[in-house]
Formats: sequence, C-alpha cells, structure tokens
Amino acid sequence: MINYLKGTVADIAKGSNRVILILEVNGIGYEIQILPRVIGQLPPSGEIVQIFTHQQVKEDQIVLYGFGSVAERDLFRQLTSVSGVGAQLAIALLDTLGMQDLVQAIVGGNTRILAKTPGVGTKTAERLALELKSKLSEWRQQEGLTTSAAAGIKPEIQEEVEMTLLALGYNATEVLQALQTLSQDSNLTAKGSAEDWIREAISYLSR
Repeated sequence: MINYLKGTVADIAKGSNRVILILEVNGIGYEIQILPRVIGQLPPSGEIVQIFTHQQVKEDQIVLYGFGSVAERDLFRQLTSVSGVGAQLAIALLDTLGMQDLVQAIVGGNTRILAKTPGVGTKTAERLALELKSKLSEWRQQEGLTTSAAAGIKPEIQEEVEMTLLALGYNATEVLQALQTLSQDSNLTAKGSAEDWIREAISYLSR
C-alpha cells in the first residue's frame, strides 16, 4: 500500500469526468486521479508536492487516488465503505461539497445537502448519513471523548461538534482544548448552534 508520494508536478490532464495528476517521483511518473478542486492547491509544474494516496486494485488495473491531506483520504475511504458508493461517487461528494460541509451533512443527517451531488439519490444519501454517522460515533468513543463533558455546551451539540472535528483531522486533545476554551464564550454557550461551535472551533484551532 502506498501511503503518500512526494515528487514534482509533471503534468495535469483534465478529462470529462476525471483529473489526472502526473507526479514524477525518482524518475517515475505516477498517474494519480485527484479531486478537481485540488488543482488550485498544487504548486507550479516542476515544484515538489506531497500527495496522500489510496490504491485500488481491480482485476484489469491498479488505480491511485490522490488527496491533499490524510483526513481527506480517510473520509474518501469511509465513503467508499458505504454500499452503493464507489470511488467516483466518493470523489464527486468531496469535490461538490468540500470536506467540511460534507462531514457536517453526514453528522447532522442532512440528506438534502448530500443529494446535491450528481449521482447521489435520496436512498444513497440516507445510507451515507446513517452508516457514516454510526462509524464516526464509534470513532469518537474510541478516542475517549465521551468521558469528558465540556461546560456550557449541550451534550447533543458536543457530540456533533466532536465527530465533525475528528473527521476533519483534529485529534482528541485538540478537540477538547477548543471546546474548553470556547465554553468561556457566554454568547456561544447561550445561543450557539452546532454549526456555530464548529465554525468557532476551526477558527480557534487554525490560529
């Protein structure tokens, strides 16, 4: 399994539905399918970039999918674990909604948002929300976040915020630190929705 590749951008080929990055690593050019939105994050041709990869082995070919972060790749893997969601649909979900909105839609069970992605019908959206929210909840428990309640935040909001932040790549220590700091904000604790807490937590953790 190839965890990541670090090399120079040799070329980018744009097809009707796919974007292929040619990454040269030690004299070898790797074809990596990336999200269209990742193009804007790539350095100019000839400069070094690190791409986190997922390798899919089929009967007739081996495909590499590339992502800008470990969290994005891990979410891709979670998406493709859902029945009826293949690699191309998972890429479409990530590219259409973006990682943060996609995670929030899954955690919040917002099937209307999920169904905005071409190819995602109501039933697929419902499966995504149901199955992945359950997995994120289990992950939250494994991280030990359920044992610590932050003051000033409703338990149901805390659960949603913690699952979302974990899926976005923050670790348990960072999540708890953000919630403890933000719980001192009286406006947030009095009227803040889950979306408000998530937005403020990401802003805090990005400093």
